[in-house]
Amino acid sequence: MTRHLRLRVLGHDVRVAVRPGTAPGPPLVLCNGIGARLDLLQPFVDEVDPRIEVIRFDVPGVGGSPAPKVPYNFALLAWLVGTLVDRLGHDQFDALGISWGGGLAQQLAFQYPRRCRRLVLASTGTGMLMVPARLSVLSKMLTPRRYRDPTYARAIAAEMYGGRMRRQPDEVWHVMHEQERLGPTAGYVLQLLAGIGWSSLPALPLIRQPTLILAGNDDPIIPLVNARIMRSLLPHASLHVFDDGHLGLITSADELGPLVSRFLASPSSDNASKSS
Repeated sequence: MTRHLRLRVLGHDVRVAVRPGTAPGPPLVLCNGIGARLDLLQPFVDEVDPRIEVIRFDVPGVGGSPAPKVPYNFALLAWLVGTLVDRLGHDQFDALGISWGGGLAQQLAFQYPRRCRRLVLASTGTGMLMVPARLSVLSKMLTPRRYRDPTYARAIAAEMYGGRMRRQPDEVWHVMHEQERLGPTAGYVLQLLAGIGWSSLPALPLIRQPTLILAGNDDPIIPLVNARIMRSLLPHASLHVFDDGHLGLITSADELGPLVSRFLASPSSDNASKSS
């Protein structure tokens, strides 16, 4: 049974969800995409091996976590996450980041090389230094309108998210944009600002953790070439390309949940899929 908590962390009230695991071991900390509440990842959590504890949280300014008084960057947010995991009684943890949250997950690996045991990067890139999406896609990322206008969300679903949303654009509102999953506009802007000037590209060779990269073969927001670049620069990484788009961690959760579970449980990263 998932526990929903509100914890005071580094002066912030943070909404947290913890699904306890049935076996001992480090928890999996999920870092969500821009503008999205922790509820969005429920389909994926449901497919993760029940032996693994899963921790989700709303970034300050998003969902159930009130906005911070001052802007933050990835380094400060990683410090908050590390402290949050401390508060929950864990030393080591595994980190999974999707999209914007993939940047935060990479930052956690940088800042906590001994505590962050394994890393999963889903539908994400290296920040400012990456192969960008088309301008028509990037322009739609600048505002949270797609979160608030269901007609607009359906109209851009195929172009924005690709994969399953090309075939079933009417599903986008149920998967991604239901009202209870929205965060305030200010929180969305703070997340955009956090990524300005940040890039993991020069430091990727320094990440020693076993890493699983998950990338859709039809992702308009993060072109597949970015996953291949990360795979070439990370010393202990494997790449799994799945047949879906940017929201594949959710819409293909039945495939990716068990895959991630096997990666986290394997004695080495060599057991992760190496398809490319």
